[in-house]
Amino acid sequence: MSKRNVLVFPCGSEIGLEVHKAVSLSTHFELFGGSSVEDHGMFVYKNYIDGMPFVDDPDFLEKINKIIEAHSIDLIIPAHDSVVLKLAEAKAADSLRCEVVTSPVETCEITRSKLRTYEHFKDVLPTPRIFKDVSEVAEVDLPVFLKPEIGQGSKGTQLAKTFEDIEFYTKKDPSLLLLEYLPGKEYTIDCFTNKEGALIFCEGRERQRIANGISVNSVTVSDERFTSLATIINEKLKFRGVWFFQVKETTDKELVLMEIAPRIAGTMGLVRNKGVNLPLLSLFDAVGMDVSIFENNYRMVIDRALENVYQHDITYQHVYLDLDDVVIYEDKVNPRVMAFVYQCLNKGIKVHLLTRHKDDLTATLEHYRLTGVFDELLWIQNDDEKHSLITEKAAIFIDDSFAERKKVYDEHGIPVFDAHMLEGLMEKF
Repeated sequence: MSKRNVLVFPCGSEIGLEVHKAVSLSTHFELFGGSSVEDHGMFVYKNYIDGMPFVDDPDFLEKINKIIEAHSIDLIIPAHDSVVLKLAEAKAADSLRCEVVTSPVETCEITRSKLRTYEHFKDVLPTPRIFKDVSEVAEVDLPVFLKPEIGQGSKGTQLAKTFEDIEFYTKKDPSLLLLEYLPGKEYTIDCFTNKEGALIFCEGRERQRIANGISVNSVTVSDERFTSLATIINEKLKFRGVWFFQVKETTDKELVLMEIAPRIAGTMGLVRNKGVNLPLLSLFDAVGMDVSIFENNYRMVIDRALENVYQHDITYQHVYLDLDDVVIYEDKVNPRVMAFVYQCLNKGIKVHLLTRHKDDLTATLEHYRLTGVFDELLWIQNDDEKHSLITEKAAIFIDDSFAERKKVYDEHGIPVFDAHMLEGLMEKF
């Protein structure tokens, strides 16, 4: 299969960043990231398209079709719920000039609305009790849960413990739904439906910690009830590729449907690292390939936090690198340093090992399987200063010693680093 161009939009969302982790190394697809505003995607995607139209732009389709043609895009992965629906509608109307990796438009329309979702499933699945307004809420019903009808994740949700809380939140946002409060555990169930409509994957994860409406700590959970619920949902709606749904437990441990989304979730990295790459499988399915799934049999926990990516204006063709406490740290090879070394070697940048190593350098390099890695070995066995062995001008210097870095900087004026600073030199891959 020749490589196909895939546009992820918006690429800086948590969904878009997970797609990059899941697909960027594929030999079958070339990723392009696009965003309407400046976001983290521009630091992550090698092929980045800025100035994408907003979904509510009157000329959205005309503008996005021009981008599709300009970059020969074959497929789009929508990475936000509003974009999912907009692109599904455009594809259904035959107005989009490429394929969209999502479910049929009717499914996208129903799942975009919590009310329509609950109405669609109220006779076959437990759904939350909905209060029409505060007058229907009794003292015994408190607390109640307020949630946007159109939204994603936990954003905009509130827990109202008093009638005053309800009035305060609904005055700020009259569109909030008043739902019964479900005090139990919350689960997300990741699913995959193939092009024949068969549900071929279903696995739950507990949302153990939430930050800014996003699950930042999750653990895989086995529960046969998840498959039963997924089967019913898959029968009542038509899906294609990846999708997920969320449930919460009542005090009696009954699972109640909270929402469904026909898209990738940012925390799907959990099942990806067990061997089930749902974004990549969805692309294969979208181009008509038969896919199969197997999963490694081990328990995993995912914990997410902000990740740093940098840009710089340093130009260098040579790296002078210390060995002890940099390449070798606490009697082990530092894999982060070696990732930078191989990034340099891939780009044709010369790496000079500059060290005062006290033992036999050749034997040490053999012991740590580092023989032949470096372009030059500069082994100081006398009183020479390290700065005196640096002869290249377009160079940088990496050493754990502040004194050594200061001398090199004073003598040569080149950028100097310790191992903690190397993340700032790592590039998009």
